[in-house]
Amino acid sequence: MNKLTSINEAVNLIKSGQTIMVGGFGNPGTPMTLLEALLKSGARDLTMIKNEVNEPGIGISRLVEAGIVRKLIISHLGLNNRVIEMMNKGLVEIEFHPQGILAEKIRCGGAGLLGLITDIGVDTIIAESRNVSVFQGKKAILEPCIRADVALIHAAASDTLGNLCYTRTAFNFNPLMAQAADLVIAETFELVEPGGISPDHVHTPCVFVDHIVQVKNSRELYGVLAHHVL
Repeated sequence: MNKLTSINEAVNLIKSGQTIMVGGFGNPGTPMTLLEALLKSGARDLTMIKNEVNEPGIGISRLVEAGIVRKLIISHLGLNNRVIEMMNKGLVEIEFHPQGILAEKIRCGGAGLLGLITDIGVDTIIAESRNVSVFQGKKAILEPCIRADVALIHAAASDTLGNLCYTRTAFNFNPLMAQAADLVIAETFELVEPGGISPDHVHTPCVFVDHIVQVKNSRELYGVLAHHVL
């Protein structure tokens, strides 16, 4: 039941062409160390799902800038002029969703639902690429769920069984993504023995987690970037 894995063993499970969810809300909660290892792993032609793409030169943006990401499924690009430029040049495909809809599509994927029905985006540019129907007498968009081959998660703490605890805005997407992927790899700053996390503070139960990687605190890894991460 001990799920502690070396970072290379964990990341080498990711194959070219796969779809990968990446937790985080901005930089907080983003699995920076796993992304850096993935960048060096040799995997290519990836589809990546995240709320955004971090800032230039940070996190998931490094993978996009390196040309190993074929498609991004996100809610916005506003903080990253480099990826906006790549999008405009056709170097990366972008699929946009309103932030709440993106989160709900992922939640549906984890809950075993086929999708959701919403009126958000009806009669806007959002609906142009969507399946629009009529539900209860109103126009509505049929949004399919989102699942992934792999989810990369950042947790503030984990036990060796894979019970995860998050802090701050890491709550926003990490718990949802941990339930919506076939393979879940979590990085954590703090690793404890079973029972070291109060049951009230287990936010993702171990049944959803396949591998745990213990990483150094971001102050050591990223120096001046630490204020973004913590």
